[in-house]
This record gives sequence, structure tokens and C-alpha cells, in this order.
Amino acid sequence: MKKTTSLFAATLLCWSATCSWAQTAPAKPASAATKSAGKPKRSAPAAANLTPQASQEQLDAAERTHFGDYACEFNQTVHVSLHPTQAGYVEVKHLKKVFVMRPVMSSTGALRLEDVRGQTLMLQIANKSMLMDTKAGRRLVDNCVHDIQREFMKNAPPATPVLN
Repeated sequence: MKKTTSLFAATLLCWSATCSWAQTAPAKPASAATKSAGKPKRSAPAAANLTPQASQEQLDAAERTHFGDYACEFNQTVHVSLHPTQAGYVEVKHLKKVFVMRPVMSSTGALRLEDVRGQTLMLQIANKSMLMDTKAGRRLVDNCVHDIQREFMKNAPPATPVLN
């Protein structure tokens, strides 16, 4: 009988401990505000001048930029305008984003609009333009055509086939 009572008491004790453990709510992870509350805040690094004064080459490249609306694939648009305060810089608007870009002429004759933050690139060639996400390595939108490019294509001679 003593053995049964001891076994019963041990079982009851284990069951009691299990039940009280199961009723205890698991600890919730600390919220972001709680986590950062104890940590000292780091001061933001000094803002780098992302739009230094434009060189003459950059000003010349800006003059070759097609300003206005571009009709793109999938009924999307891109709008390119002069930067309101920085000479030699342009703003490129696509969807709800505005990119500040630096015009640069490439050795091939294409105009590159390089995002001052290094995230996007707009390439302007004679017959079309495209906006690319350089971080992700993909096109945001392609086959963008400005009125000047459309006129160029209308007046361009037909391409001659390459013979082997």
C-alpha cells in the first residue's frame, strides 16, 4: 500500500507541475520599441552631398536629356524633368517614386541618367529608353519612348539585314 501511495503522490505531483506549466502563458517577444528602449541611439552619419555642383560635361549631358513624358510598356509612364534646385541634375518619376539623377554621356553615345543614391539607372538611346534597378539587376520598365524618339524611329531608314 505504501508503494501505491508513493506512486500516486509522484504521479499527482508530476501532473500538477505539468498543468501549472501548461497554464502559464508563453513569454511574448519584446516589441521593437521595448528592444530599442534600453539601447543608446546612434546619431545618424552626416548626410553626404549627393548632388555636388555639376561639371561642364554633366551640364552638356543634361542638355541632351529628353524631358517630359515617356510612354512605356504595359501602359506605364516615366516623367523626366529638370531638378528644381540643382543645375545639371534631373528628376525621374516612375509610379510613386522620384529619383534624382546625374546625366552622363557614355562612350557609345547613349545617355545614362545615374541615380545619385546608386539604386536606379535610366538609359536613353536613339529609339527607346529603359529604367533599371541596378541593385536588383533588373528592368523596372522597358520600351519607354519619348516623342523625340518616336519621331526618330519614324524617319529612320529601314534596317539592313546582316548577311553571313
